[in-house]
Amino acid sequence: MPTDYQLQDVARLPLPTDNVAITTQRLEAGAEIVDGDQRYTLSHTMLEGHRFAVAPIASGDALRSWGLPFGYATRAIAPGDYVANEAMLEALGGRTIDFVLPTTPNFADHIEPYDFDENGWQPVDQVACHPDARTFMGYRRSGGRGVGTRNYIVLLGTTSRTGSFVKQLEERLKGIVADYPNVDGVVAVAHTEGGSDHPNNLELLLRTLAGFMVNPNVGAVLAVDFGVEPVTNRMLAAYCQEHGYAIDQLPHRFLSLTGPFQANLEVGEAQVRAWLPLVNQAQRTPESLSHLKIGLQCGGSDAFSGISANPLLGWVAREIIRYGGAANLAETDELIGAESYVLQKVRDIATAQKFLATVEAFKERVSWHGHSAEGNPSGGNKFRGLYNIVLKSIGAANKKDPAVRLDHVIAYSELMEEPGFYFMDSPGNDLESVAGQIGAGCNMIFFTTGNGSITNFPFVPTIKMVTTTRRYRLLSREMDVNAGAYLDGTPMDELGAETLDLTVAIASGQRCAGEKAGHAQVQIWRDWRQTDPSHLKELLNQPLPDGASLPVLPPAAPRPAVTFATRRSNGTHALDQVALVLPTSLCAGQVARMAATRLNRQALGRDQGISRFVSLVHTEGCGVSGGSSEELYIRTMLGYMAHPLVGPCLLLEHGCEKTHNDYMRHQLAAEGIDPNRLGWASVQLDGGIENVLGKIESWFSQAIDQAPPSVEERAGLEALRIGLASAGPVTPKAAAALSELTRQVVAAGGSVVLPQNTGLLSDATYLDATLGSQPALPTLAYGAPMHSVGFHIMETPTAHWVETLTGLGATGVDLIIAYIGEHPLQTHPMIPLLQITDQSEVHNAFGPDLDLWLEGSADQWPTQILSRIAAVAEHAYAPLLYQLGNIDFQVTRGLLGVSM
Repeated sequence: MPTDYQLQDVARLPLPTDNVAITTQRLEAGAEIVDGDQRYTLSHTMLEGHRFAVAPIASGDALRSWGLPFGYATRAIAPGDYVANEAMLEALGGRTIDFVLPTTPNFADHIEPYDFDENGWQPVDQVACHPDARTFMGYRRSGGRGVGTRNYIVLLGTTSRTGSFVKQLEERLKGIVADYPNVDGVVAVAHTEGGSDHPNNLELLLRTLAGFMVNPNVGAVLAVDFGVEPVTNRMLAAYCQEHGYAIDQLPHRFLSLTGPFQANLEVGEAQVRAWLPLVNQAQRTPESLSHLKIGLQCGGSDAFSGISANPLLGWVAREIIRYGGAANLAETDELIGAESYVLQKVRDIATAQKFLATVEAFKERVSWHGHSAEGNPSGGNKFRGLYNIVLKSIGAANKKDPAVRLDHVIAYSELMEEPGFYFMDSPGNDLESVAGQIGAGCNMIFFTTGNGSITNFPFVPTIKMVTTTRRYRLLSREMDVNAGAYLDGTPMDELGAETLDLTVAIASGQRCAGEKAGHAQVQIWRDWRQTDPSHLKELLNQPLPDGASLPVLPPAAPRPAVTFATRRSNGTHALDQVALVLPTSLCAGQVARMAATRLNRQALGRDQGISRFVSLVHTEGCGVSGGSSEELYIRTMLGYMAHPLVGPCLLLEHGCEKTHNDYMRHQLAAEGIDPNRLGWASVQLDGGIENVLGKIESWFSQAIDQAPPSVEERAGLEALRIGLASAGPVTPKAAAALSELTRQVVAAGGSVVLPQNTGLLSDATYLDATLGSQPALPTLAYGAPMHSVGFHIMETPTAHWVETLTGLGATGVDLIIAYIGEHPLQTHPMIPLLQITDQSEVHNAFGPDLDLWLEGSADQWPTQILSRIAAVAEHAYAPLLYQLGNIDFQVTRGLLGVSM
């Protein structure tokens, strides 16, 4: 029932000169607002964080928050009118809401052009130093590395190809530090980069890895590669040497993997065990706050970020600088429209020019891919009141206190070598930006959030500050600071002093909420594929394959008499049935993995034919451009949701991402898939990690109990859907055998899918025997499900092995065969991957990791492969590297995806 409200009780004006207010709670249509001498009625029901006019705004006049214009009225707006742009209405239209939205927007976005007035610039001092010293208990490092707030042994995957190795080594070493009280842990740092040829982010990647190695929170580091990747340990060591990174001041080793996976794990474990006594010798000592270098981040921002949490963080950063420390502001695209605020106090003209040039360079890079940096705000941002990039940027810029001067502008992960306030170039993607700050030397991260992002980094503590008391209560176990107390009346100076005390305590060893939860993620600024706009038009107009299979030549031998154990469900045979926890974005990935691990420990569903629970952890769904890369991502996700191997499936959102649960519901409905057959959960809206894990377990228990049982049946080659890939050179005998296998399966009515980047499609032996003179053209887009049986070729925008496997799995294959001509590679978390070879040097080096050694008569090799497939289907055999945990999953961004 509508009622009367005092404006100050239900809304906030960031500045008295603003002509729109921000609601602090949901308000119903028809509510009366008393604003001094005036009274007006709300035109529509409004969510918390959304805006309404508090003064008449004529058509063509500016709408203002924080005194800055963020749009211009397209028609007259009266006090009490819901102010809405097209992007916000579109975002809310895709959500499940119980009220009526305005039918049309009443303002258009506007970015005020900014020109730095060099003639009017005046020198200004940085904030005054504190008269009194203050200390924390930290780890002093030699060689100018600074002072650590933590003391970790880091297992660094130099490229994506060794990410799963270091993660498995971390798992192997769980609990090893129990007898070493001065060692905080042994942690893996795995990422997606360096695994594809000719990376455009090579310099950035090497600089970030070098910065990780010498970060003061690192007590020792093991860097791991194979030695044959586009980025190697040799290149990283040379970069450190050439650029003066003090890696000789800490225990370190560059380990290139040779031989079997298990033997390499033993080598890694032995090295860590040898380091532990040495690293444990480090002692915490009283150290000046001048040694704190803090990263300032925001993610899952809302309309209150710029009112409570970001100003609070700006307060803390100001005090750290006054004590002689350093603060690092990043996320370049989230300062577009706030240039005037950032540069109101700047060290010199050159620093101002460098800042503006950095913003322009970021915009240009994004434009090469057909996007605009101004498109940054996510669906979660818009849902919580950040309608456009200007509103988001104005709020984000408040992490810089008005009294603080901008001192330095640096590249992504460039070392911070002086005190003061820094701006670092980075995308708005939270995880990628954090990685750059840690590469730059930050020993603490401060992360403000409106929706309740749960981001943490493996070896640097993250203090999370949430904007409202309501969201803090919902997520109290995941958050460190309730900045909403400021909205409730606590003075900023009081709240700031409390937060600074907490900062000192956490810097001295008290665990932050994220460390207690055991949740951490790493992502380095992902590679971009275009270096100019010359190919843009062609790429934007590239048609997708039509999905029709290619005819193949008949097999040379009679059909083998082999059958497979299958499960028949919904009219389809599958070699297995799994339950899937599918994160809708990068920030839900680790929680999805926790859920699958817990459910597998419970052996839930085993009696109903569910062999295991799987999570597909990836880095997409937010902090990335839209367009073709988003379409590619959604296509791949839909392929896994509808995969023949998948029984019960639950989608897990973080809550503030671009591809949130409601977004995915609409995508499913558009494809004719009933969203109600899936489960849905939200890390943020369901109350944090423990609560959402409980919800997931409950849903799967019920879904499995209520599902009709799948039927076990024997089937022949017609039931097979196999992927066929290769890594390294293929011998003629192996190419001929794999062609015969392909033709046998297709002739029987089954399907074979090859990725476009496989060496088999440039091998004359395979091509001539399989397709004859027919061209080997793609029939499937990356990640597109098969809708016709037969022989298919899937587009592969990159040569990245894991991205290739991920797309191949989404086509609907339920087993992949990989011919290995170099060294074994990561396996797939859901689709069994058999790694085979006939090359003696490969077998001699990696025999314990290979699933099949092709020997004897080559005519029998197809039968040997089919026998191994049958053993997998019978659950009598599991791929060896899958058992050892050498597993990875990553969706490609294609040729036009770019971080934002």
